[in-house]
This record gives sequence, C-alpha cells and structure tokens, in this order.
Amino acid sequence: MEAFYDGYKAIRCTDWEFVVKLDGDLSFAPDYFQKCFEYFRQEPALGIGGGDIYHDIDGHMKLESNPIFHVRGATKIYRKACWEAIGGLWMSAGWDTIDEVKANMLGWKTYSFQDLRLHHHRFTGTADGLVQDRIKHGKVCYVSGYHPLFLLASCLRRLSQKPYLIGSAAILYGYLKACLTRQSRVEDPPYLAYIRAQQLRRLFGMQTIWK
Repeated sequence: MEAFYDGYKAIRCTDWEFVVKLDGDLSFAPDYFQKCFEYFRQEPALGIGGGDIYHDIDGHMKLESNPIFHVRGATKIYRKACWEAIGGLWMSAGWDTIDEVKANMLGWKTYSFQDLRLHHHRFTGTADGLVQDRIKHGKVCYVSGYHPLFLLASCLRRLSQKPYLIGSAAILYGYLKACLTRQSRVEDPPYLAYIRAQQLRRLFGMQTIWK
C-alpha cells in the first residue's frame, strides 16, 4: 500500500477519470483496459471494477472465486468520484475489502468482469506460507470490522480447505490476537453497522452484497 501511495502522490494532474492499482505479477490481453473502461462507460454507478483472477494449475486455468461484490486487490480500477467518496484506501491490511464495502454503502456498484481474465503468476497470500496467510486473514477480518458470527461461520466453512483444521484455527487466532492486542481498526459507526448487517443477512440467507 505504501508503494501504491508513493506513486499516487507523484501524480500532478488532477483531471483524471480513473486510478488503477495493479500488481506486477499479472498477465492480460492487450485490450484489457479498453474493455474494462467500456464497463465503466456503460454503467455510471460502477465505482470499482477489474477482471477475474485465474491461476495456472497443471496446465488448466482456474478461477480464484470471490463474492460478487469483490474485486481482487491485484487488479482494481477506481472511478474518481467513487475514490473521492470513500476517501481513498485504508493504509493497512483489509484495505481491499473496506474500499468496496464503503463504496456499496454509499450507493456505488463494485464487481469483477467475468469475461476479462488475468493470469496471476503467484497464488494470493502464498508469499509467507498458507498458515501465515490465514493468520493475516484473521487480522484482516478484525480490522475490517467483521461480525464475530460471520467470522466463526467462515472458519467452519474453511475446515474442508487446505491446510485442514490448522487453516481455520489460524484465522481464529489472527482475529483474536488482533482483538486482544487492540490492533488499529476501522472506527466508522455507519460502516461497521453496514458491513455487519450485510454479513448477518448472508448468514440468514437474505439478499446481501456477500453472495
């Protein structure tokens, strides 16, 4: 995030329409941005968008699945009006969930473009190993203001994913550690009420952005 903002602060032109955060380990078609901006042109309420992330697994391209409202942090395009409405990005872990939840709360739409594929040459969160990634995810859930019941449900769902059991325990550990050490988190009452209400609606099978 610090590297992104170093670049953002270097921008001298204020007359721009979009700002893009893009990881360096991605491959995509030459017309990728042209097609992305066409989505924004067709839907004025679209505030954050980007293509779907795929990984090469034994010669087959596999989608990295996410909730519909989520655009992977490796490839995000922000419309200027939306960027200004959400106040830019949270300068810590969890930024790529906080931005979209805020945007939806303020009436913007956020989603990935399913017909636009990007090849991510490294699995998300594998730099420090899967267990450390799960601990980090637990911290992110705390920082982002997740409802505790939603966090527990997420841990239960992940029991069937590698690393079995340890991964879920690591998420819970990361969440509790962040809570006990009073990790800096979002302190925005309207935002917290919105994200927790959306998560509870998901748990009870109601209409929500978390689907």
